[in-house]
Amino acid sequence: PGLSLAARKFMRLGIVLLGLKVSLVDIAGLGWAALLLIAALVGVAFAGTYAICRAFRLPGAEPLLIASGFSICGVSAVGAVAAARRVKQEDTVVPIALVTLCGTLAIGVLPLLGTLMSLPAETFGIWAGASVHDVGQVVATAQTAGTTALAAAVVVKLARVVLLAPVTAAAGIIRRPATQGADGAPGKRPPLVPLFVAGFLALIVLRTTGMVPEGILAAAALAQEILFAAALFALGAAVRFRALFVSGARALSAALASWFLIGALGLGLAVILSP
Repeated sequence: PGLSLAARKFMRLGIVLLGLKVSLVDIAGLGWAALLLIAALVGVAFAGTYAICRAFRLPGAEPLLIASGFSICGVSAVGAVAAARRVKQEDTVVPIALVTLCGTLAIGVLPLLGTLMSLPAETFGIWAGASVHDVGQVVATAQTAGTTALAAAVVVKLARVVLLAPVTAAAGIIRRPATQGADGAPGKRPPLVPLFVAGFLALIVLRTTGMVPEGILAAAALAQEILFAAALFALGAAVRFRALFVSGARALSAALASWFLIGALGLGLAVILSP
């Protein structure tokens, strides 16, 4: 019961607290043209990753979850879309493992490529923010090029994070047909917007007001890390290795192909947006 609680509730609470990292004022500073390009990148990355996963014949909800995690914000997006679609916990293990693996690889690979290509700091930061999965991985990648790169990376990344809400809501709406009750009568329909997504949006608005003290923001960031760590531990503890490796090499190949696609798209965006 404890592992089930951590895998479901802690993951959703962590997603809610993620909202305190997003300030709409900072994101609006990018300008409408940049925001539209970032939204287009997320859309193309999502569609491309989904198509790649389908081409590799990944089972069940894996294509949708991997596409969400790679294109938006890693583990948070996988957990949010899985909850909206009511995907079983064990079916999220492979997508979470793959987005974590590729995001971790980016921490070492992108700085090396950025140096070889002699990218300016701001261009490298935009590239990291546009193509690395989790917020923490973006910070770890971009800070290697200094504060200018880090500032650019974080703002671009948070613009992608904002898209978590509409994508999750769309995933919930698509699956919205009512379930049948035990007596065959129509059951309740899933909510248009899951409660934790509404909480995520509410905390974005609260952060944007500038009323939240820095101490509370720091404590919330630490709490989010703890919640995600507990949720990932719970998911890992439920893994049956035979089930994990059902799609094995195909899943890894699809993830690496998707990672390459998003990296190329992110680099193209960085070149366009660089001054």
